[in-house]
Amino acid sequence: MPRIDDYINAKKISVETLSKELLNDISYRSGFKIIENKLIIPFLNRVYNVNYPDFNFFDTIEPSKDIPIQEQVLILHYLIGKNFKKTGRFIAYREIKGAAFYYSAFVKRAIDPLKKVFGRNISDFSASAELLKGSKINFGDVGFEFSIFPNVPIQIVLWAGDEEFPPEANILFDETIGELMSPEDIAWLSGMLSYRLISLTRKV
Repeated sequence: MPRIDDYINAKKISVETLSKELLNDISYRSGFKIIENKLIIPFLNRVYNVNYPDFNFFDTIEPSKDIPIQEQVLILHYLIGKNFKKTGRFIAYREIKGAAFYYSAFVKRAIDPLKKVFGRNISDFSASAELLKGSKINFGDVGFEFSIFPNVPIQIVLWAGDEEFPPEANILFDETIGELMSPEDIAWLSGMLSYRLISLTRKV
């Protein structure tokens, strides 16, 4: 598991890379808007202002709030990624090139919590998904698609458990995601989405 120092170093490297680019080029590639030399970055149920060229993060609702370094690094890695357009064809995590090494971490971080919390309470999942502006899809017992980043749609599908069968869950990705993000980052992003949905059950 990466240490905080690893994330701090990863952020430093990412900022050094991005600061050499024009802000307009980063905006075009990533799909994020610019206002007053800042990138406006919606992320889950938050909106961040990110300064250029220092790439300091500020929460637009709570400017003094500390933003987790893991989220910052994930967003910066997305900003560095290539400009691949989504195709609308979804694949499982196992199908992403190089993802096999991280598969167990992906399941533990993202799939298992969904099954544990929502597997027998899919109505709670639907309510949380709607709070995150998810779009309902016709898949499983309940499914939603989330636009986490402009070019990164993610689908979560749940099958409710009963007395005979345990609950099941799956997370699907546009087939281009492996060109935009590393398997490790995709696992982290999936876990962040799962836990943000879980945290929203308190607001339902």
